Amino acid sequence: MVLHPAPQRLRAAVSALRQGGVIACPTEAVWGLSCDPFNKDAVAHLLALKARPLHKGLILAAAHESQIDFLLAELSKQQRQTLAASWPGPVTWLLPHRGLVPAWISGDHATVAVRVSAHPVVNALCAAWGGPLVSSSANRAGAQPARELFQVRRFFGDQLDYLLSGRIGSSERPTGIRDLASGHIIRD
Repeated sequence: MVLHPAPQRLRAAVSALRQGGVIACPTEAVWGLSCDPFNKDAVAHLLALKARPLHKGLILAAAHESQIDFLLAELSKQQRQTLAASWPGPVTWLLPHRGLVPAWISGDHATVAVRVSAHPVVNALCAAWGGPLVSSSANRAGAQPARELFQVRRFFGDQLDYLLSGRIGSSERPTGIRDLASGHIIRD
């Protein structure tokens, strides 16, 4: 069972995000790190914590499609229906960003990875934040993602600005990634 975050904990997490912090929270399959995708310093801190190169890009998670409407506006009706059929849910799609997201989010790509999460903690966090957030697995590059809170603490110690409690979802692996233009599965 996945727990919904307590209102006071949710407010504390959003406060940490508004101050440019990096927080950890449970997601569909693993613990994740989140920050404000439009705060260059926050993203740089998250990337440094993970030892992840900038060119790889990051995933954006949203509470509902309206939070990422700016990325969906020029998609075809069929593409929008494809997204709607899988969201909210554990599917991340590569969408053309048309320069609407910063390079520190898209990396070297003409697409950006986006999902509308059904996980109660991620969904509540994005809703309280009022928009999409970075969602990246809580681990250093090359290490197995954290599936337990103690692993998050072991990986990052006191380097995080907040830990939003809850339980990970029932998925065994991080969300699948698919390319909307080609339909190809990038990560199953």
